[in-house]
Amino acid sequence: MPPLLTINDLSLEFRSEEQINLALNHISFQLFSNEILALVGESGSGKSVTSLSVLQLLGTAAHYTSGQVLFHEKDGSTRDLLHTDAKTLQHIRGNKIAMIFQEPMTSLNPVLTCGEQVMEALLVHKKISRGLAKQKTIEWFEKVKLPNPPAVFSRYPHQLSGGQKQRVMIAMAMCCEPALLICDEPTTALDVTVQKTILDLIKELKEQTGMGVIFITHDLGVVADIADRAIVMYKGEIAEQGTTREIFLHPQHPYTRALIACRPVNHQRGERLPVVADFLEGKKPKQEEIRPVLNTIDNSCLLKVEDLYVHFGKQPSLFRKKQELVKAVDGVNFELFKGETLGLVGESGCGKTTLGRTILRLIEPTSGKILFRGQDLTQKKPEELYELRKELQIIFQDPYSSLNPRLSIGAAISEPMKVHGMIPTEKGRKEKVMELLKKVDLRPEHYNRYPHEFSGGQRQRIVIARALALDPSFIVCDESVSALDVSVQAQVLNMLNDLKKEFGFTVIFISHDLSVVRYFSDRILVMNKGKIVESGAADDIYFHPKQEYTKNLVASIPKGIISN
Repeated sequence: MPPLLTINDLSLEFRSEEQINLALNHISFQLFSNEILALVGESGSGKSVTSLSVLQLLGTAAHYTSGQVLFHEKDGSTRDLLHTDAKTLQHIRGNKIAMIFQEPMTSLNPVLTCGEQVMEALLVHKKISRGLAKQKTIEWFEKVKLPNPPAVFSRYPHQLSGGQKQRVMIAMAMCCEPALLICDEPTTALDVTVQKTILDLIKELKEQTGMGVIFITHDLGVVADIADRAIVMYKGEIAEQGTTREIFLHPQHPYTRALIACRPVNHQRGERLPVVADFLEGKKPKQEEIRPVLNTIDNSCLLKVEDLYVHFGKQPSLFRKKQELVKAVDGVNFELFKGETLGLVGESGCGKTTLGRTILRLIEPTSGKILFRGQDLTQKKPEELYELRKELQIIFQDPYSSLNPRLSIGAAISEPMKVHGMIPTEKGRKEKVMELLKKVDLRPEHYNRYPHEFSGGQRQRIVIARALALDPSFIVCDESVSALDVSVQAQVLNMLNDLKKEFGFTVIFISHDLSVVRYFSDRILVMNKGKIVESGAADDIYFHPKQEYTKNLVASIPKGIISN
């Protein structure tokens, strides 16, 4: 059977006035119809650049120094996409080769309804009437299992959940029935249950249409669930390639072995996670580093939440006379002990982030009590809460949006100390910041740099250092590792374990990924629709769930294990 796509000896540089960066170095592979080929690697490995080269979407800074991107069409003709004119490329994009991007909210037009955006692709490429285009759009919304397709047709992107927006993107990519579908990290920030649904959907559509799929991801667990073959990329080169089974059972390159080993799902709770450097540099961790880090928990209750409710009201409109209530947190009760790490897990919209922020009084509760060291935070006036802010800190999901782009990293970390008058002199604060930078594996020269000069993993370490600047006793970690590469995630989790051991702070760890929560937490609370539906020791919840909702969360986790 002839291939659908052939990439031969592809090399690519990004050139600017200051420097030349080699992005791809002699890349070669083939993709066949009715096949899912995974491109795997960390951010910066070259996997997205490879896929964008297929559709020629990299702009004028990209310079190809060698290679071919050959697209083999159904009529037997072959076209080198590197040397195809703009008009022909426009006909191919979305029609014969389609792409699903990582972040649907930035890929969808916020001022057009979801239906109009899918219709546009059909009207441009298929030259059909608007009535037929609308009919086909609703049919595709049904195929991608969107609830109430006619209603979704008239909704705007902001009115849909993350998983629903991703399904709209899949419908838009698939509506012209392309021969080749490129999926660029389409499930990275989704709940594990939504991720499993999307993966199953892509496999199902591949079987129905016979298309070839390039699936880009940093998670080898996802690869095991979806791909026929895999290519592991590292620093712009192919480290190894083979069938998914070969990659998992007999990985040849140390980088591949590192990606498989560093996932929390493969390790005991609190055990040091291996990182890429351990494999590439041949390091062997000391026995005391491998041993699980278990928290020192005493029996004193640090935080007690009693009958907590947080309701949001939707404003009346022309078609909605009565005010609708959204019960984000609906009668929650739990205790948190000093030194403990409590995992809070559930799908998007379950109320876990609202609960975390309400505990810190960043969101006002509707009713209930939040007792911190016996003091009810719901009764505290703003000036009283101001004094308690030193004790209560939060690490947000997106570090870039939580850092001021105009402040250097040194200023961002020292600012809380200055506001709360902890260290009176600038010299003293700078010494403290330097100490914190060292603890989170950053260097002294980073002090005067700005947020945009750091990678995602480094920015996450910066906001962790800022949270620790006030020596807090309680920290809420809100999805603080969910968007990181698995190898960077391992580094951050190792660092948090070390910091917990050194500083002894108490943590609420919020995540939609039960495997990460199980690894990092002592106890777990499972939330669904604003309520706690199950609670218990971390390993009990993970290995012996009682509620059907929890069982589904566990079953949806990509295990990345292939039996002989």
